Amino acid sequence: MWLDAIDHIQVTSSPEAEDAMLFFYGKVLGLTEIPKPETIKANGGAWYVLGNIQIHVSTEKKPDNAASRRHICYLVSDLQAFQKHLRSHSVEIIPDQQPIPGHARFFLRDPAGNRIEIAEKHTILS
Repeated sequence: MWLDAIDHIQVTSSPEAEDAMLFFYGKVLGLTEIPKPETIKANGGAWYVLGNIQIHVSTEKKPDNAASRRHICYLVSDLQAFQKHLRSHSVEIIPDQQPIPGHARFFLRDPAGNRIEIAEKHTILS
């Protein structure tokens, strides 16, 4: 096997949505921000870490996120409690339209339209 691990995932937003994105990933999702290399700090955005994986929030002029099915899946230990937390921040919950037997999950979109799946830890994702 050639691949060893996932190093990072990048999500994008327009420059206008950057502040909302940083609040969402840093405060609503509670990810830990890590320093970006000096050579790219001026590009904006932020880098976060969760376990051994980094999530890079970057800006681009015309992202087309809202129509895409690509996504990040975050695992949680209490799906209902996290859903309540998200709703307290006025995050729209998108019910699972194609349930997989034995899998508890829902979807949402971040402020720039990037699709996110939230699943319970004990589920096996395909």
